[in-house]
Amino acid sequence: MSDIQRPAMLSPAEVSDALRRTVLGQDEAIREVSVAVVKHLAGHSADNVLLIGNSGSGKTTLMQAVEQFLTSRKDFAGYSNVVRINANLLAEETGSRGQAVLERLYLNARRTVGRETLPAELLHRVARGIVFVDEVDKIRSHAGGESNPHGILAQESLLTLMENEDVEFRLPDSGARERVNTASILFVAGGAFEELYDAVLHRALLGKDAAPLKPVTVVSQTGEMREELPFHLRNYLRYDDIFAYGMTPQFISRFESVVVLNDLGEEELGKIFLEPERSIFRTSREYFARFGVDLQIARGALELIAWEASRQKRLGARALKDIWRKVVRDLEYEPERAGKQKDGKRVLTIDEEMVRGRTASSDGNHPPKAKKQ
Repeated sequence: MSDIQRPAMLSPAEVSDALRRTVLGQDEAIREVSVAVVKHLAGHSADNVLLIGNSGSGKTTLMQAVEQFLTSRKDFAGYSNVVRINANLLAEETGSRGQAVLERLYLNARRTVGRETLPAELLHRVARGIVFVDEVDKIRSHAGGESNPHGILAQESLLTLMENEDVEFRLPDSGARERVNTASILFVAGGAFEELYDAVLHRALLGKDAAPLKPVTVVSQTGEMREELPFHLRNYLRYDDIFAYGMTPQFISRFESVVVLNDLGEEELGKIFLEPERSIFRTSREYFARFGVDLQIARGALELIAWEASRQKRLGARALKDIWRKVVRDLEYEPERAGKQKDGKRVLTIDEEMVRGRTASSDGNHPPKAKKQ
């Protein structure tokens, strides 16, 4: 009998509120994951979740936020055995039938509760674990018209764990063999599925589902008008597309919830740049503060950075890092000389002209200056 005490229950809305402090612009994905986590904490059969979204859309950030949320609560100690694995590494463990995942859960449980804990208790925590699988799109069954045996075996290994079977694995500390029923392990997997995106976009452009897509004119926060294709993967994606990509029907059927993440717009990108606890701007401020420099950013500069990032839809929030790096790269080299003395302290204000001078759009043109408020 396990001595793990079931925690006081939270509602999915409470979990969502916590996750939204870190993950912005992905409310549907947060809702789905929050419900799955609450069911897991309550001991109910939780829905496995598959997250599909462009690079930088927040898949890994969401997984990390759930892990941080659970490990920050002492009352969740018995239910916070969380491991994150890269699907590519799982593909290298071919033939393990998921044993490598269970070994990681066991090691993580031992690390968090101590080596003195009885093996039976550690095994219980393995059976109550949460597994995040990143880059799951890399274990497709075929690529470039060629069969991918490693991907097939990796999918089969995960499938073995998700089919609620008793799975045998080796205890890393003693080498003894134990069996764990995996029915209560929650799986959340995420991937960019870039070729899937391209294939569905091609179908939409040809008008095979409805009228062909046509560009629409949008107005950015900076006041610029530009043309964009109103394509959102969630509106066109079918299960057949996922199967054609190389994920087997048996594997996909084990994910009760398939969520396509939102493309991030200017408003979301601006918030992501500024607001989270470890945001790009907050981290940069900490760096300059070490050298006695107060780093600030003007509204026009923020809007211009978000505008540039929003044009690179396939990069999502990662575009922000690339743009910001161009802006502060030279300033970071000699931070103590950056900025100007003001009211007895050194202040570095990133304004619109600084961003404009260090970045350019892919077509070589800059957007117009932000409107004066």
